[in-house]
Amino acid sequence: MRHRLLGIFIFACLLLPLNLSGGPQPDNQLFVANQMEHTVLLVDVASRQVRAKIGVDINGHEVAVSADGRFGYVPIFGSTWVGLPGTNGSTIHVVDLHAGKTIAVIDLGKEVRPHCAHFGPDGLLYVTAERANAIYIVDTKSRSLVGEIPSGAPETHMFVISPDGRRAYTANNGAGSVSVLDLRARTLLATIPVSKKVQRVTVSPDGKYVFTQDQETPRVVVIDTATNAVVRSISLPRIPYSSVITADGRWLLANSESGKLFVVDLASGVLTKTFDTPDVPVAPTPGEFVLAPDGTHAYVSCPQGGTIEVLNLKNWKLEEPIRLTKGVDGMAWVPSAPN
Repeated sequence: MRHRLLGIFIFACLLLPLNLSGGPQPDNQLFVANQMEHTVLLVDVASRQVRAKIGVDINGHEVAVSADGRFGYVPIFGSTWVGLPGTNGSTIHVVDLHAGKTIAVIDLGKEVRPHCAHFGPDGLLYVTAERANAIYIVDTKSRSLVGEIPSGAPETHMFVISPDGRRAYTANNGAGSVSVLDLRARTLLATIPVSKKVQRVTVSPDGKYVFTQDQETPRVVVIDTATNAVVRSISLPRIPYSSVITADGRWLLANSESGKLFVVDLASGVLTKTFDTPDVPVAPTPGEFVLAPDGTHAYVSCPQGGTIEVLNLKNWKLEEPIRLTKGVDGMAWVPSAPN
């Protein structure tokens, strides 16, 4: 009898990570968009298992998660890629991450191709509105559009918010520029020319520099946020697609369509490490980076390979990837609920 009870207890423990009902969730989950399957996934990074799969409209590319880890937000971009003809999304799906289902749809009122989304320190959700050349502002409590900030440039696709919450920096793909927005005044401060075309944008942990990927020349361009001017560039062997700065501000991680991952020492600008992602097919469409809250790992989505690559930042080795299905793209970390 004792052995039987022990067996039941162990079996219950194995099932525990799959429990989606109520209560705080473990701090080891990614909320992931799969644009090819028209779904979003809740992925346990420790077990590398999908805890929930939720259907959304065509197509969600990026995601955001509320500060309490309760709700996920999925802007519905449309059936195509940036700057190309196709359908134009106008909504944001709201997913209950505890229940594992969509509970509401926020209607933005216009077909603006909403794409990248981030919460500001004011609790409002900011999302790029590509066809409106703007960032839209959404109150997630009332689930309504409450404002917008013009970017002054077409194809405003991705953006970041500065660590102090005062500025947003947008990557305007086809315009080849980065716009600087004042989030409090809701105004455009500057538009910084970079190249004929750029892709994505990130900011250093201290907020002093913004980085964007030149799509004409294999380099990452560095912008000084004090002067809103390009101050240097970091050359790479291949054209980079996305990048991220580690929490200590020491390393820049970048990926490319060649399937390469690059590690650059920011102080010197020297490329120190290069990794091949073995599960990525030739000429893939690369995805984006997410850093683990504890700073130990970087996760890189690979849409064509259907994987999330896992780079250990302590020993600088690629670990076993999280194997999903083709189309995995935008990701956000799910914080555990406060006690």
